[in-house]
Amino acid sequence: MSQFGFPFAYKKATQALNFFAQEAGGRLSKLRALKLVFFADRYHLRKYGRLVTNDEYWAMDYGPVASNTKDLAELSAFLGEQEKTYANRFLEPADENHRYGSKAPVDEAVLSTSDLEALGFAWKAFGRRGRLVDLTHEYPEWKRHEAALKAKQVSRVRIRYEDFLENPHPGVDPCHSLAREQQEDRRAALREMESFEVKWS
Repeated sequence: MSQFGFPFAYKKATQALNFFAQEAGGRLSKLRALKLVFFADRYHLRKYGRLVTNDEYWAMDYGPVASNTKDLAELSAFLGEQEKTYANRFLEPADENHRYGSKAPVDEAVLSTSDLEALGFAWKAFGRRGRLVDLTHEYPEWKRHEAALKAKQVSRVRIRYEDFLENPHPGVDPCHSLAREQQEDRRAALREMESFEVKWS
């Protein structure tokens, strides 16, 4: 489940991983793929008001992590049978170098036009860049938890979707620029969704 109780979009998350592996030539490190998923989700939330994966995010030592997408990338035992069966159609288990593979073309039918836009953005902007972990540490959704993580007070902290709306410092790609008024509109919409979830949970 996501922050607001929406089901994890496991088909979209699987195809996001598949997309990035395909763009990389067929295999890609799990860590790099998860960073690219983060950039795609950040872009899509800022521009369109929702994530591609609808995943829950945690700040961890290696940056923001989409929890359930990580399980897909690892073909983890934590996956449900339906999720595992679907992922196995498209993804190969990681090798000794922690690089998973793509074994079927991307099923674009499960992705919206804006989802594909966000994945394309993430690959074009970050796919060939080095040290993505260090780069994700520059974003406010991780920065706000940096002290606690580095002090080993916690091993992970839940990231609120609202935090994706904050801008990093100048020189760091915000993954779609937002004017202050747009940020406030997005924030209000997220808070309204949260209020609705609390009311009906």
